[in-house]
Amino acid sequence: MSDRLLPSWREGTTRLAILAFLDRVEEIPPDERVAVFDNDGTMWCEKPNYPQLEFLLGELKAAVAADPSLGDKPEFHAILTGDRAALGELGIERVAFALVDLHTGLTPEEFNARVARFFAEARHPDRGVPYRQQRYQPMLELMEELRSRGFDFYIVSAGGAEFVRVIGDDFYGVKPEGAVGSQIDYEIDRLDDGTLRLVRTGKLVASGANEGPGKPPNIQRILGRRPVVAGGNSAGDAEMLEFAMSYDGPSLALLVDHDDADREYAYASKAGTFETDETILETAARLGWTVASIKNDWATVFAES
Repeated sequence: MSDRLLPSWREGTTRLAILAFLDRVEEIPPDERVAVFDNDGTMWCEKPNYPQLEFLLGELKAAVAADPSLGDKPEFHAILTGDRAALGELGIERVAFALVDLHTGLTPEEFNARVARFFAEARHPDRGVPYRQQRYQPMLELMEELRSRGFDFYIVSAGGAEFVRVIGDDFYGVKPEGAVGSQIDYEIDRLDDGTLRLVRTGKLVASGANEGPGKPPNIQRILGRRPVVAGGNSAGDAEMLEFAMSYDGPSLALLVDHDDADREYAYASKAGTFETDETILETAARLGWTVASIKNDWATVFAES
């Protein structure tokens, strides 16, 4: 490995902007050095499907194999038959909650074991490699540079917090309490012997999906700290990036632009749960964020292991 700082980042204005921020880190009090990065499309590949969706689809197929009558449920029938018209009519929210409901009644330990098994066995649909090798090498390098300068690093995802927590330490060095995501509610279940356990419900906690305007309040609610560095790739991350840029001192808002159809995918990133009047690149230009073009700024895209 080269001793050059951020070796997978090509020379250019984006790398220079990041290095300029790193040069000013000493101006930030140590206890205010907080970095929050989105996961899907920011730290790892989110195409052709979100990894969590691949997990849920696998869980659905296993559930239907055990109980074929589940396949008659409209949401599940539309998924299994690939009926796009029916999926559109049902709506993404209804379909998503139907999939989440597959795990109602599981303890946290049971759910975590299923997620861990998925990552032990699953391969990326197009590249055929473990999902660990779908992490973005340039973002891992930036993460480590921030840590070397005293930053605490957190993952703030629109996906399920519990899903990220299973892999957070291995993939990013983030402990379970450092993953902020959409949160499933739990209920107390008292066993016959009088002991208590927690079981999953099919409902999100009152704060709802951790996307868009939901991210900054959840960062405060769960972490109790405000970021001065934020990374994202879609409108679902916009308020989080704005929140970081509003810090009274050196700050960095970094947007990943998926524009490399040869080495990754070329697409316009959008939020999953709402529409916007402008593209995220237009928002970035208007607000002065730093944009990382995968095609132009990254010499290497994926981590090797």
